[in-house]
Amino acid sequence: MELTSIMKDFIVHWGEMGTKWGINRTVAQIHALLHLSPEPLSAEEITSLLMVARSNVSNSLKELENWGLIKVTHAFGDRKERYECMKDVWEMFRIILDERKKREIDPTLEVLRNCITEMDKTKSEDPYTKKQIMEFLNFFELMTDWYDRMRAMPVAKILEVLHVKKEITQLLRGGGKK
Repeated sequence: MELTSIMKDFIVHWGEMGTKWGINRTVAQIHALLHLSPEPLSAEEITSLLMVARSNVSNSLKELENWGLIKVTHAFGDRKERYECMKDVWEMFRIILDERKKREIDPTLEVLRNCITEMDKTKSEDPYTKKQIMEFLNFFELMTDWYDRMRAMPVAKILEVLHVKKEITQLLRGGGKK
């Protein structure tokens, strides 16, 4: 496989986006490379194409496997492990959101619930603090409930909802269909 300038631009950008999301740059770049590759790639091929250290590639591949975004494949007669990326962007997005929720939102919900429980037990916090924490808790619970409902929907239904939302937004802005 040879990288085109467009592929390189996308891989570099995906790596930069990854760092903004708290993901290691190389992990994100490997993800982008595998997403663009029509065939599974070996760790050596990835190392060569991205010009990064083999150890960095190995660690990054393990992280992508742990997230469930890539899988190992084998070819008949070839002992090398090859890696392929999930190609369905909707399912990929769901997996990423699930992982982010598990690592960021769920622990936040637990802390907020514990804060409210502790305040109720000890009556030690002022009403303003409790109100502020409760607003966060209500927000996170509402968004988590919404996410869980959207997560359970088939992609076709999500697209339908998004299309209807666009039409409703246009109507509310006074720019209905002509």
